[in-house]
Amino acid sequence: MSRVLIIAEAGVNHNGSLDLAKQLVNVARECGADIVKFQTFTAELLVSKSAEKAEYQKKTTGTDESQYQMIKRLELDRAAHLALIDHCRSEGIEFLSTAFDLESVAFLAKLGLRRWKIPSGEITNLPYLRAIGARRGEVILSTGMADLGEVEAALAALEAAGTSRSNITLLHCTTEYPAPFAEVNLRAMDTLGNAFGTRVGYSDHTEGIVVPLAAVALGASVIEKHFTLDCNMEGPDHKASLEPRELAVLVKGIRDIEAALGDGIKRPMESELKNRPIARKSIVAARAIKAGDLYTIDNLTTKRPGNGVSPMDWDRIVGRKAGRDYHVDEAIEL
Repeated sequence: MSRVLIIAEAGVNHNGSLDLAKQLVNVARECGADIVKFQTFTAELLVSKSAEKAEYQKKTTGTDESQYQMIKRLELDRAAHLALIDHCRSEGIEFLSTAFDLESVAFLAKLGLRRWKIPSGEITNLPYLRAIGARRGEVILSTGMADLGEVEAALAALEAAGTSRSNITLLHCTTEYPAPFAEVNLRAMDTLGNAFGTRVGYSDHTEGIVVPLAAVALGASVIEKHFTLDCNMEGPDHKASLEPRELAVLVKGIRDIEAALGDGIKRPMESELKNRPIARKSIVAARAIKAGDLYTIDNLTTKRPGNGVSPMDWDRIVGRKAGRDYHVDEAIEL
């Protein structure tokens, strides 16, 4: 199994502050994530001024402002992006950002990012998909709220624009914050891989770390998870995000699972070879046996250690004559 790509999703949990954004970069790097991801948008191009907030956003930020007003407060300007890229470079972690409008796609293209992350909400945005596909880079496409037909159409748009399917990873996702465990449907990750022949991964919005760990065990090649400095901070996504300690535990858990999955070849492992003679058994005398006596099911038994004749040779031993005397528990020799 190849190394799982871990994306620590900072998103808009910087609350519009470059200083907080840099702190999030530091946390992602300290926790061992491969990538720290932000969001690039211009509020005027993303949402109409009359659009309502999502229900989860109303719960976390109230109803006194529109979605536009909330989004506007969470913008990072162009200079902040350049500063964050420099900071990520100095910290040794990859910078990534999701563009939410065509102008932002063009801006990120000028920054020379090596990957494109398409959010679930843009999977039916044909002009946007064409703009990303035309970049012919590596694409990570979240599929929350989509059925197989919509995923197929999005893939077709990306391919027609110039991006090879071999460069696309599909992320299964449930777009709710937090996502109910009963609606995660992790097996759909396998369905995506089987249907489209792409790499698959998982973008998680559940509480805690159990589900993304399970996704890795099921073969996810990418894991994306929101994180924050403090879940009690003001903002739409903090409540559904991991705090630094939890992010560190998730990253370690993913790396442990990677190691545990192995190569799939069933064989004795080096660490267990020393335990084989201790845990297995040998054929031994159940009672005193004289030379010339026949071995029987009554005068033989099996006991540890397993450094003698294997019990799998039982039928070869029973009925033969003993070549010498044996006392109780002495290992039988062929």
